[in-house]
Amino acid sequence: MKLTAEQIQTNWKVFLQNIETHIKGDRKDLLLDFYKKYEERIILMPASHKKEYHNAFPGGYVEHVNRVVQAALAISELWDTFGADTQTYTKEELVFSAINHDLGKMGDEENESYIPQTDQWRKDKLGEDYMHNKAIPFASVPDRGLYLLQSHGIKYTFNEMLAIQTHDGLYDDANTKYLKTFMPETKPRTCLPYVLHQADMMAARIEFEKEWLPKLSKNNVEKPKSQFTLSSGKKSPTKNKALTNIKSEGLKNMLDNLW
Repeated sequence: MKLTAEQIQTNWKVFLQNIETHIKGDRKDLLLDFYKKYEERIILMPASHKKEYHNAFPGGYVEHVNRVVQAALAISELWDTFGADTQTYTKEELVFSAINHDLGKMGDEENESYIPQTDQWRKDKLGEDYMHNKAIPFASVPDRGLYLLQSHGIKYTFNEMLAIQTHDGLYDDANTKYLKTFMPETKPRTCLPYVLHQADMMAARIEFEKEWLPKLSKNNVEKPKSQFTLSSGKKSPTKNKALTNIKSEGLKNMLDNLW
């Protein structure tokens, strides 16, 4: 999947408009300054490095974040409709968390995280159009994102920290201590992390469907190529060699028939 230059520019305007609309005070200005500082990098970032994941193409990151913001607002309303206490977080906290949930994917101040794949075999066989930049010290996406915010003077609330930290849900073992607990006093005291996780999952799933379902339709699925087969009338050297050292006549006959 590819985005046009016009689509990339439109998505970027929506991205900035979400900050303008939902973030208040000095924090809005700091956040806008941050994203405009790294605009050239972020506007063309992929959301992942591999086609089998989601939005692994230029502009994919911003498109994904915009979809997560939209989904989070809708899902929050759904939770409220079903009786959840959505007063435990603000709309600003919801949107701030959605906008910045994957910020760690941008890399650090000097280096971008995803760079073009140089191994043609990995591009062709594994669908990896990008690879991780080895110049960047390892950090999880949530940890790096939170570090980038604080290092640029952008404060976040406890709710926002928890939501960003756990947005991958139980797909990330690091979140077990927050999300897989059976004591009431250790469970999150807001449903914000669950709302954000569901919004992220919905967005990623939709992006997967847009990329892959057309390719997996009956008319587009490639037929398996005929390769090595065990059924052959003639005994090959490989077959003879494989059967030579087998002492059990029963096993030898069984394998002989398979070949």
